[in-house]
Amino acid sequence: MSDPQQAKKKIFDFSLLRRVFRFAAPYKRKFYTSLLLAIILAIISPIRPWLIQLTINDGIKGNTAAHFITGPGGFIIEITIIQLALLLLETLFRFFFTFLTASLGQNVVKDIRVSTYNKILHLNLRQYDKTPIGTLTTRTINDIESINDIFSDGLIPIIADLLSIISVLAYMFSVSWKLTLVCLAPFPFLILATYFFKESVNKSFIRVRNAVASLNAFVQEHITGMAIVQAFASEKREFGKFNNINKEHRNANIKAIFAYSVFFPVVELVMALSIGLLVWWAAKDALNPGQAEKVGGVITAFILCLNLLFRPLRVIADKFNVLQMGMIASERVFKVLDNEDSAINEGDKEADGMKGKVEFDKVWFAYNEDQYVLKEVSFTLEAGQTLAIVGHTGSGKTSIISLLNRLYQVNKGQIRIDDTPIEAYHLDALRSKIAVVLQDVFLFSGTVADNVTLRNPAIRKEDVISAARLIGIHDFIMQLPGNYEYKVMERGATLSLGQRQLLSFVRALLYDPAILILDEATSSVDTESEALIQQAIDKLIANRTSIVIAHRLSTIRKANQIMVLDKGQIKEMGTHEELIEKQGFYYQLHKMQFEKQVILID
Repeated sequence: MSDPQQAKKKIFDFSLLRRVFRFAAPYKRKFYTSLLLAIILAIISPIRPWLIQLTINDGIKGNTAAHFITGPGGFIIEITIIQLALLLLETLFRFFFTFLTASLGQNVVKDIRVSTYNKILHLNLRQYDKTPIGTLTTRTINDIESINDIFSDGLIPIIADLLSIISVLAYMFSVSWKLTLVCLAPFPFLILATYFFKESVNKSFIRVRNAVASLNAFVQEHITGMAIVQAFASEKREFGKFNNINKEHRNANIKAIFAYSVFFPVVELVMALSIGLLVWWAAKDALNPGQAEKVGGVITAFILCLNLLFRPLRVIADKFNVLQMGMIASERVFKVLDNEDSAINEGDKEADGMKGKVEFDKVWFAYNEDQYVLKEVSFTLEAGQTLAIVGHTGSGKTSIISLLNRLYQVNKGQIRIDDTPIEAYHLDALRSKIAVVLQDVFLFSGTVADNVTLRNPAIRKEDVISAARLIGIHDFIMQLPGNYEYKVMERGATLSLGQRQLLSFVRALLYDPAILILDEATSSVDTESEALIQQAIDKLIANRTSIVIAHRLSTIRKANQIMVLDKGQIKEMGTHEELIEKQGFYYQLHKMQFEKQVILID
């Protein structure tokens, strides 16, 4: 289904609307108060035109100053005071109505955003493999903000406007149904113009929303990868792509602007035509005996009523579009909330006292159905021992550690820790006992202390300093401006790869894991940094169950076991010496790497 058709359908999707309003349930007092104020404002709307009519027809009987000073003058003053009081009261009610609807929308937005972000936090990583980060950013920020418009500029204001229109029309018909019909004669043109305006702006809004999502995804991805863009001199080419997306965004907005530019003059034209017909028809009555003295008040009151009619009619089509866009945005957000591909957390076993024995029992795993990256993998790693995993890129090494940490779910087979299936552990308890140090260390914007503690208030500064000394990075941190309070830029841009890696080791050590996973921890650093990191690794893995993945075979010689993976299957397993003696798969890997090192030295 195309987006415009989808938008047209969703405006009448009351189940979706009900779901949005479920988030308003905690704020039902604000909602019902807003509706009450809408009714009161609708009742007040025709009172001022009626008072004006009364003033002109009954308060003004002549034109002499003396006549004003006597009886009628007091009546006019009283009517004027009543109108001023009514105006102040209406202003007060309108203020509370606007404030309550906007406040209700913001509270709902807050709750939906919290629910959405909480859902995103617990999605399986496979969702991030196939969903651009910019798209999720748009869902969490832009789309949820559009849901606010359902309350502040959409449904409740539309109800208020419709009630006001009904109230004003009821008054006009009570005064003169013939004159009212004459005034409404041009309205079919307005209804037709409103329909075309609504359809045109709706299509433009959808284009704008899609263009915003594309812009967010593109900018997020390319700013993150700016080093690659500049390294390959791709600035001009990438700028051209950005320019095309930006042009689409501009063109969509210009189409909407064009629709507004046509619609508002048409509304003014129809209103002028209605007033012209009003004056023409009322002038005929003025020629009839006994009608002339009442015509002035009726004409003035009807002109005010036409303004009260056209004011909401001028914006009601726009509000319907806002409501539609809010509904479309809510549907997109609810797709995130309804995503069932979350980490299953049905276990309740705590991980206190975990020793760290790891068992894989005939484990099969695929990122995509039937395309298995692990095939019947079985091994046992005793507590306190170190397992090194080697193999070509794509052999399944990283998949093993992702499954152990329950970032993905196994398709077949079972993984056990301390003879307990990992699904039996509470997810937070399990992950709190497993520390992962990745090749690409991610550091957040914040201080050094924030990054190694992940803002955990339970970790004391003394523990941070102690861990940094043990890893061997304390002296470097003390040389930074502000030492442990030094502000690390996003992704650690102001630090070298080796320094980031050492900080990630401090982070792992502070959480005192039972199982430590090192994924390519030394593959992207220089020889000097590798020596420091190797020393840190030795301290980290002491007395811990450790799984080490490395391309450099020199970093895994001390492992109790070495597993050789190829195309998701275990080819060999044993110590370094045993595997070299076999002269099999591991021997060939070792030989190739040794030859490369000799060539580099030469």
